[in-house]
Amino acid sequence: MTRVRPGQLTLFEPTKWLPRRIDPRQDSRWARAAVRVAQQCGLDDPTLWVNDPRGAELANVTDWPLVHDITDDWLVAERPPAELARLAEQERILLHDSAVVVVCSPRLVVTKGARRPVRLITNGVDTAAYADPGPRPSDLPPARVALYVGTVHRDRIDLDLCEATARAIQPQGRLVLLGPAPLPSADGARLLDAGVVLLGSRPHDAVPSYLTHADVLVVPHRVTAFTDSLDPIKRYEYEAAGRPVVSTAVAGFREWPAATVAGAEDFPDAVRSALAEPAGAPATPIDHGLDWSNRVEAMQAVLDETRAVRRRLRRPSPKP
Repeated sequence: MTRVRPGQLTLFEPTKWLPRRIDPRQDSRWARAAVRVAQQCGLDDPTLWVNDPRGAELANVTDWPLVHDITDDWLVAERPPAELARLAEQERILLHDSAVVVVCSPRLVVTKGARRPVRLITNGVDTAAYADPGPRPSDLPPARVALYVGTVHRDRIDLDLCEATARAIQPQGRLVLLGPAPLPSADGARLLDAGVVLLGSRPHDAVPSYLTHADVLVVPHRVTAFTDSLDPIKRYEYEAAGRPVVSTAVAGFREWPAATVAGAEDFPDAVRSALAEPAGAPATPIDHGLDWSNRVEAMQAVLDETRAVRRRLRRPSPKP
C-alpha cells in the first residue's frame, strides 16, 4: 500500500462473509482493518468523515477528528428491530462524538438538530453537464417518455403507482426507470408486465442526456417518514434538465412551484396530461447556485472546522 498523495483516493472494501447475527464482531474487525489500511497509506491523523452509521465503529477505536454527514434517516426506515437497535446505538455514538454534524435536508435539521447542533448542506448538481448533454440516448423507447432517475428500491419507489402509471400512459407514452433496481425478481416481473422499461444503471456522465431528452420527469415515491428525511439529488438534476416534473408529495418536490404534485390516485392522470403537452425547450434556465462546487466549498469549511476543534482540544495547557 502506497501513501495517498493530495488529490488521490484509496478504496478499501473488505468482504462481508457472514450475516451479523452469525458474526456479530465483524464491524469491529472492519474498523480495525480500516485503521491499518489508513496507517499503511500514511494517514497518521486523518479526519474521519462518516456517512454510514457503521462508521461509529471507527469512532470507538480511534481519536481521529470526526464529522458525521447524515443523508438518510435509517432509524425511520422499514428494518428489522435488531437492525434498528444497532443503527440507533451507532447514531448515538456519532452524534455524541462528532465535532460537527452535517445534514442534507430541512427535516433532518428538525429531527437530528433536536439532539445537538447540526449544519445544513443540501445536495446539488453538476450544472455544466446540462449545458451540452448530448444526443438522445438510443435505448430510450420511441414513444413519449416519462422518466424516473434513481435507485428503484422499495424504501423509496411506490411499485403499485409505477404499474398504474405505466398502464395509464400507454400506448402514447412509456414509463422508464433509470438506475439500479435491487428488487426481488417478482417485483421486476410485475413492472415489466405493466410495460415499465427498466434500463438499469448508466454512467453518471450519461444521465444528463436521458433527463434532457425525456418528455416528463417523474417521482413516483412513497410518502413516508424515511422519504421525508431525504434531500433527493434528483430534485436538483430535474431542475437542471428543465423538463416538466410530476411528483408525489415528497420532500424536495412538494415545496417546488415548478413541479406538479399529485396524490397516488391522481398521479397517473397527471403524468398522462403532462405527456400530452407539446414538447418544448427547457422550461427554465439553469440555476448555477445549485452547482456542486458551492457544496464543496461549504463542506471544506466544515472539514477545516473539524480539524480546528481537534487541534484546540489537543493544545497543551499553558504552564503555570
